[in-house]
Amino acid sequence: MKPATLKESPAWSITRTGAVGAAAAVAGALFFGGCAGAGTGKPAGSGGRGAAALSGGAAVSAPATEEAPASVNSAGMSKGFNRLLEAVVRIDVREESFEAGTRRFIAGVGSGVILSEDGLILTNAHVASPRAVELSVTLANLERVNAKLVGWDHWTDLALLRLDLDEMKRRGLTFTWAEFGDSEQLYPGQTVYAVGTPHGLTRTVTRGIISNNRRYFSDSRGVKGYETGLFNTWLQTDAAINPGNSGGPLVDDDGRVVGINSRGYLGADNLAFAIPASTAHRVLQGLARDGAITRSYIGIVPGALQDLESFYALKQNTGLLINSVDPGSPAAKAGLRGSDIVLSLDGAAVDGRFPEQLPPILNRIASLPVGSTVKLVVKRGEQTTDYAIVTEKLESRQGEEWAFEKWGLTVRKVSRAFARENQLEDDTGLLVLGVQRGYPAEVAGLSRGDIITKINRQSVTTLEAGKKVYDAYVENPAATLIEAQSDRRVSLYVLKP
Repeated sequence: MKPATLKESPAWSITRTGAVGAAAAVAGALFFGGCAGAGTGKPAGSGGRGAAALSGGAAVSAPATEEAPASVNSAGMSKGFNRLLEAVVRIDVREESFEAGTRRFIAGVGSGVILSEDGLILTNAHVASPRAVELSVTLANLERVNAKLVGWDHWTDLALLRLDLDEMKRRGLTFTWAEFGDSEQLYPGQTVYAVGTPHGLTRTVTRGIISNNRRYFSDSRGVKGYETGLFNTWLQTDAAINPGNSGGPLVDDDGRVVGINSRGYLGADNLAFAIPASTAHRVLQGLARDGAITRSYIGIVPGALQDLESFYALKQNTGLLINSVDPGSPAAKAGLRGSDIVLSLDGAAVDGRFPEQLPPILNRIASLPVGSTVKLVVKRGEQTTDYAIVTEKLESRQGEEWAFEKWGLTVRKVSRAFARENQLEDDTGLLVLGVQRGYPAEVAGLSRGDIITKINRQSVTTLEAGKKVYDAYVENPAATLIEAQSDRRVSLYVLKP
């Protein structure tokens, strides 16, 4: 039997026109699962609870002033856990997809958990993204309510929604919120529960253990091509997680959220992974405040030094290996190279012996304000050199996507990260994602992977510039001249109405 391989793809249930069903759409994918918990009273996991009414008639659970000791039923679950179940929500999403030269809509189902008295819901970024055109959640009482996207962070695969509280008030609906537990105190063998909506089966509970409390993945490729997991380790569990579980929490015996389930392992049973509550709580606060998480970047790709210390003449637990440096990045401009060893960062010693130690080091850089100066002491051969590097804003390789439907053309804005990765001169232009057979773009000869740099002799520096030319075409169809690059060769294409 071949060993299981880790693959990135959506695992929340997806349906498409003509598909057999949600399971068919995700067959063979890396599953992402979620578990959620809730209750009726104060934040889940607490003893006594009360109800607080919102002006307008809706009520939410409110913390009581005193907590009674949690009691445990015959299954080992506390009453706090049972109350937690009421904070579980099913999330229904309808989002845009730009592929094969056209704009499509995909319906999906995921999970989430309410985590504040003002109706904030945490879920996965691959469940609810800026492409969503419709978002609704189903509460524990089976009532469906609209929700809005508050913030999105694909780097940690987390998204934040908010219940439509005005709608809740009008309809006299109530909700309960959960509270976070301490993921730093989890240990292998500890019992946990996954609660969510596998295959659309709302509020399903599965039980397992923490299999590993500090799992690291070196591959940062996430769902839909977005980078995920550079800045955190993962909780590994054997609790059953299936498509549709994505976005809910992993829960301890006391009904507290210790993780947000996100990943599964294709071809292997009882292997699933959750974002630790320590990461999720921090990201929730940032998304609630700013709608996004801004991170600093210098452009080093780190590696673990384990078993390499003798080669580099280093003591154990000393230094961070630079595997490579992103072309054109601040680190590259400063002169850093692959195989350099970082000995200290802003005066503090660096220990990157093991892979699990890499995310915290990257976080030290990422958490700095953009434009900060990072001071590194770097060993290269027998020499040690000081570097001062000014950080840039971390950007994804994935740019915004759009469909020029009358041309049968779908595109993505070239990002700075994509341009560096592909050694392009700059980040202007639109990457062709697909063309539709029989439409002007396909007839003219454009193909997937081409980079459109000019339309009607005007440089396409932004997606908005391309939209402006296209809108003029829609109003008055006329032959359109496209200049595009492929393998560094420039070609001209005429799109005829």
